[in-house]
Amino acid sequence: MDILLVGIGFILMLVGIIGSILPVLPGVPISWLGLLMIYLAPSVSFDWVFLSFTFILAVFLYMLDYIIPAIGTKHFGGSKYGAWGAIIGLFVGIIAPIPFGFLMGPFVGAFVGEVVFNKTKSGLAFKAAFGSFVGFIASTFMKILAAFVYLGLFIYKVWVFRELLF
Repeated sequence: MDILLVGIGFILMLVGIIGSILPVLPGVPISWLGLLMIYLAPSVSFDWVFLSFTFILAVFLYMLDYIIPAIGTKHFGGSKYGAWGAIIGLFVGIIAPIPFGFLMGPFVGAFVGEVVFNKTKSGLAFKAAFGSFVGFIASTFMKILAAFVYLGLFIYKVWVFRELLF
């Protein structure tokens, strides 16, 4: 049973890393499920504090993933229309069957929000849209980093409990 749970946990870790790059999958929460698998193994004592902290962090990072492109838009001079456009564009980009829609969505959404709703000149709107792209890249980097930290914690837990698990 322990080996099965460790195997499932490792697969969830790999899917979590892939999901950190592709916004269709919630990468960090999936990685957290991999950590949970270790603690569901009968040989390992359950650690509520560790799992609670890592769960809260995973949910927080998941929520930030949708907010950071809007923050990038605002930081680069965009208005609330550009920020909302970046958020809406991210959702449309994920759903739309456009290649790399998840990359273009926040950019186009922020640009349209600035030009159409805020009547911003195209140069300033482009700068705000670029801010949403920078925010998207920053949130992706943050998710990848967190997924690899969770993988490191997973490997550490397997290493510490290897005699009990195998």
